[in-house]
Amino acid sequence: MASTTDSESSKPARIRDEISERIIEIVARIAEEEGAHKVTVRKIITELGVTNRVFYNRFANCDEVLRIVYRNAIVHMRENIKPEFHDRESFERFCIDTAVSVLMQTYDVKMQFRRYVFEHDSLTEENRRWWYDKIKKYYRYALEQGFAKQVDADALCYAIWCFCRGYYADAVSRQLTKEEAVHYFTFGFNCLLNGVVAGRD
Repeated sequence: MASTTDSESSKPARIRDEISERIIEIVARIAEEEGAHKVTVRKIITELGVTNRVFYNRFANCDEVLRIVYRNAIVHMRENIKPEFHDRESFERFCIDTAVSVLMQTYDVKMQFRRYVFEHDSLTEENRRWWYDKIKKYYRYALEQGFAKQVDADALCYAIWCFCRGYYADAVSRQLTKEEAVHYFTFGFNCLLNGVVAGRD
């Protein structure tokens, strides 16, 4: 009897080509227009005009493609973060603007993926670690420059992560408009930031 490893190694490699990219584009569009929960293999192959085999030669299922679409959205958001600051005021503005920008860039995506995103812990965990590293980096800078109080860096990262993630979850579930979400988020994030800024007790 073949071992699991032998069985897995005998599986043909998935095809990655222009059709794969087209499938990803179709899934991204369906998720944007109808929501991730409306993505089906039938919709994809009907739009492409191909058979099931063409899809399954490239992806195991729709969930695999959705993970790629969601990850692409996360990476795009990260790449748009521009750390431009030179003093205390510009650093505080950078923190607020970055938090609001992330909200605006990802809000529509989270609305589209609201039945999907919180169920995928591997993506969430990787994203959490990435943000922890960034928050700690900027906190250390603020501390060295005298902009921030001495606080528990790990606790700060966790507090910011929970605030943003919890806020997104509630705003998305209640389907706030983007304008409402930004307004309330900016107020709350300012309150959180003021608790860390040096000289503000």
